[in-house]
Amino acid sequence: VQLQAFGGGLVQAGGSLRLSCAASGLTLSTYKMGWFRQAPGKEREFVAAISWRGESTYYADSVKGRFTISRDNTKNMVYLQMNSLKPEDTAVYYCAAGRAIVSALRETRNWQHWGQGTLVTGLQ
Repeated sequence: VQLQAFGGGLVQAGGSLRLSCAASGLTLSTYKMGWFRQAPGKEREFVAAISWRGESTYYADSVKGRFTISRDNTKNMVYLQMNSLKPEDTAVYYCAAGRAIVSALRETRNWQHWGQGTLVTGLQ
């Protein structure tokens, strides 16, 4: 299983960025997919998750209304559209695949597969 996140970079406060996650070695449609982030000196935290076919999405309060998670199972891709970025959004962003129930999605230990991160830096 390989999850490869990309699309990070530098962005001015208020700007937008779209992260992508390419999945291989798994049947993507059988996994919930999620995005997490880890800022320097902090623990990895939940950002967003999406159900198998994309009919349900879940967000951390800190990004609700600004970020949108989506997926394309035909392309084995998952996306995170980030708008109105803030300096506090600065972190390494990771995509993950798992089969946890909804109530357990926000905990990193409930996700089975992880990709390498992509750095997002929100400038003042």
